[in-house]
Amino acid sequence: MDWKKHLINENSSIKEALISFDALAKDALLFVVDEHYKLIGSLTDGDVRRGIIKGSSISDLASLVANKNPKFIVEDDDLSLEKLIEFRSKNYGIIPILNKKKQLVNVLNFSQTKSRLPIEAVIMAGGKGERLKPLTDTIPKPLLLVGNLPILEHNLNSLLTYGIKKTYLSVNYLSEQIIEFAKTKENSDFSIEIINEEFPMGTIGSVSLINDFSTDTVLICNSDLLTNVDLELFYLDFKKSNADLSIVTIPYTVNIPYAVLEVNEQQVINFKEKPTYTYYSNGGMYLIKKELLNHIPKNQCFYATDLMEHLINNNHVVRSFPHHGYWLDIGKHEDYKRANEDIKTLKLF
Repeated sequence: MDWKKHLINENSSIKEALISFDALAKDALLFVVDEHYKLIGSLTDGDVRRGIIKGSSISDLASLVANKNPKFIVEDDDLSLEKLIEFRSKNYGIIPILNKKKQLVNVLNFSQTKSRLPIEAVIMAGGKGERLKPLTDTIPKPLLLVGNLPILEHNLNSLLTYGIKKTYLSVNYLSEQIIEFAKTKENSDFSIEIINEEFPMGTIGSVSLINDFSTDTVLICNSDLLTNVDLELFYLDFKKSNADLSIVTIPYTVNIPYAVLEVNEQQVINFKEKPTYTYYSNGGMYLIKKELLNHIPKNQCFYATDLMEHLINNNHVVRSFPHHGYWLDIGKHEDYKRANEDIKTLKLF
């Protein structure tokens, strides 16, 4: 989105504002700024109508009829996400984002972006997709189409929806294709950095190749997932619980059609009639505190389960975040077929 379309200089006329409203159509909201992009006010067509009723003409300055107390979010402020959620719940459509100097640096349009999470992401996209051969003989699994988009694009779109501004792509197999694809997804609000694995480094080992993250929390996820996990709820739960590592988990229910006996040295001490058990499987998505990434050994094959075990054994807080919505690991041909059927009716974001 070209957010600067929503800006109008304090010296512009009401007529110029009306022309901008016409171009913005359903998103007709302007923010009045000075030459240094400092926010002066907001302007709607309603503000203009009320100004004209009170005697203003279309040649007058638009700033004269603007709302001088607009709502806004301060970038990187500790309460910015809380305020964003409040504004969204009150059905605000478009909110300006200011820096610490009160200069307007972006515009959040809730019809395009659901949130603005203060995290960076890593997508593990280096696998060979052996179980999907021959489809993956010449195309890396992340670029296989689900519907009319590559699997990887569905995942990147999810990150964009939640306002994540930077993503690292860990690549190895047929990496040139993924690198070329990534170039088409970058824009002024979203950057992608490529991490090249010189050898297969497992499901999390290549994170050790990233020198530093600019956010305190990092999202790590597999590239072969099709899911509608709410990343905002995931992040809020992570912060509220003060977890060191949080794992998206997928509930798996097992119904036992018989009585299950609890036995101690062949003596029955209890039983449950046709019980139901719920287990939680690893969903391949993790939030972790940045400082704990140094537990991943440098330049070694290392798996997410290795990190989980290490953190648990060292008394770190490892939390489960159960996801009850849609989730599919596209690992086998039947999974890929199912994904292409489900996407016809599935609303991911």
